Amino acid sequence: MKGESQLTNASAKLVVVVLDGLRYDSARKYLGYMEHLVEQGEVTCYQVQSQLPSLSRPLYEVLLTGTPAARNGITANHIVRASKEQSVFHIATESGLRTAAAAYHWVSELYNSAPFNPIVDRHQHDDSKPIQHGVFYFEDHYPDSHLFVDAEYLRSTYDPHFLYIHSMNIDDVGHKHGGESKQYEAAVRAADGMLATLVPSWVAQGYEVIVTSDHGMSDSGQHGGTDVTERNVPLYISGRSLIPQGQNSVETLSQLILAPLMCRYLGLTPSEAMIQID
Repeated sequence: MKGESQLTNASAKLVVVVLDGLRYDSARKYLGYMEHLVEQGEVTCYQVQSQLPSLSRPLYEVLLTGTPAARNGITANHIVRASKEQSVFHIATESGLRTAAAAYHWVSELYNSAPFNPIVDRHQHDDSKPIQHGVFYFEDHYPDSHLFVDAEYLRSTYDPHFLYIHSMNIDDVGHKHGGESKQYEAAVRAADGMLATLVPSWVAQGYEVIVTSDHGMSDSGQHGGTDVTERNVPLYISGRSLIPQGQNSVETLSQLILAPLMCRYLGLTPSEAMIQID
């Protein structure tokens, strides 16, 4: 329950990477390093169907609270307020774990404070907040290369149990050029190179790693609707898979399982609002 320690593995550590706007088919074609790990049996890849609407801010809330928009009220990108749900960040900090995020400023608005003030909120370090250590950016073209370095600074300096990394360049390029463009493909390939640099280090440091996305991208550069290009996203899991038995990599999973899955990797009990995935 809230406020009660739920730790079953005090040494558990998890890095979650959200590549904003990455559709499933593009991931399987262009994330060559991640697919190499799949071929080697070190990573499992699942297909996930995002919740609706397939928009960013609503799906950030879905990913981190495991609740649909009809419950949590984050139904559109323009709704700027703190979440009213128990996120993975809340559950982790209440159980004595350290948390950190290198992410778009909407993540800060949902779980630390809203509205975001770029002058004072870009760098945050406060053990009383759900996201205790954060570096938040506020322009969609903020380079993914810088974002991953921000994240690695947080990891190496503060040794978080839960590190959330959220990049925006794939989404930004997709909106400008479309989900079938050479520019979109290049952004996906660039993100793969950054993962190839950092994932081995994270694994060596004892982290489990999850790589996923919030939503996809249509050929014309849009998302928010029901098309498979807008909804279907990848879920890569390093090492052991805690996806329930009976669900395999050829099935499409609900995005609502992500938050309770993160809790499981951290040895935490999900909130009452999260679905049971046992």
